[in-house]
Amino acid sequence: MVKRHLVDTRPLGVPAYRRIWVGQAVSHVGVGVTVVAVGQQVWELTHSSFWVGLLGMANLIPLIVFGLWGGAVADAVDRRKLLIIGSLIAWAATLFILVQALLDLRNIYLIFAAVALNSTGFAITGPTRGAIIPRIMEPELVPAANALNSLVYSIGAVAGPMVGAVALTKGGFAAAYTVDALLFAGSLYAALRLPSLPPLGEVRRPGARAVVEGLSFIVRSPVLMMSFVVDIIAMVFAMPRALYPELAAERFGGSMLALGWMNSAMAMGAVAGALFSGWVGRVSRQGVALSIVIAVWGLAVAAAGLAHDLWLVVLFMAVGGMADVISSVWRQSILQLYAPDEMRGRLQGAFMVVVAGGPRLGDLRAGATATAFGLTGAWVGGGIACAVTVLAVGLSVTGFRNFRAKKTR
Repeated sequence: MVKRHLVDTRPLGVPAYRRIWVGQAVSHVGVGVTVVAVGQQVWELTHSSFWVGLLGMANLIPLIVFGLWGGAVADAVDRRKLLIIGSLIAWAATLFILVQALLDLRNIYLIFAAVALNSTGFAITGPTRGAIIPRIMEPELVPAANALNSLVYSIGAVAGPMVGAVALTKGGFAAAYTVDALLFAGSLYAALRLPSLPPLGEVRRPGARAVVEGLSFIVRSPVLMMSFVVDIIAMVFAMPRALYPELAAERFGGSMLALGWMNSAMAMGAVAGALFSGWVGRVSRQGVALSIVIAVWGLAVAAAGLAHDLWLVVLFMAVGGMADVISSVWRQSILQLYAPDEMRGRLQGAFMVVVAGGPRLGDLRAGATATAFGLTGAWVGGGIACAVTVLAVGLSVTGFRNFRAKKTR
């Protein structure tokens, strides 16, 4: 009985997927280290949550431009080659931010440039990797593969910030960025070991017309469109990440350990949610379910913003992380199984822009509202607004509310 609720590990029996999964497990720890370090470095240089929030814009612009373009390219070229190119760009960005720390340049604009370059690499690899998954395994295993992806990302997001907190305490920013640069090798190795993955079906030249075709497909599909909308609501309204350095300074004496725990909290919940995700593929009313779990996320964030004990902040953010990972599995599976292969890259590009861009807009929203209304108002108000809005919007669209997915088992 318990086994039915545990994460489905069958996709790991596919060698190509297993290498991708292991590579991401290693490299994503380094990503978590850099997320903590770069936010803290900007905070120390500016002492402003608004500037920390602006990191979201440095991420967002390349995500929009290169995410949509990268998705179109992924439909027209060998996806293995494109994944390698994007990985090398991201690695170069990590080395760039490491060099500025080693030289102690203390230039916030160089940090923003490094973040933008890293986001460019991610904007290429994200949709490409997502479009690869349905090519290397059977359709019935796709939801399970997405749950495993969420699990490995979440494990990295738990371990990364904690490792980052230790690295910052013991060796400073250069030590933290060095960890990321070394661990990135795991992701690059997985890309190099992939088989050739040339495009299938009708090939469109990767330009503006191809991008528009992908976006038009989403607009004409109410279920896909609403799966994007509810995620934007969740991340833009409720993501409190840009407020972590300020909260650590105001309530926990500027403790790097507290900062590490806060950055890891969501991922801790996501690990638990992914480990016990065996039931997720058996839910058919996924439109209603998505709206409910996103409302849970918003309420959990609001509760965390009211807490004055670190363990309560971590607990409530972990509950939010559980809801978020369940939401992500459903949204990714809907997209991958709904789209024809010749459009998967473009749709994955749009999906990645929403999934990765939403939190960046959320960073900007959090930083700006904290400046206007204070830390608690920005944090708690955003969570409550998310819960109310997602239920009002998600349940008002008939096609989305009545959407039923085919069971995978």
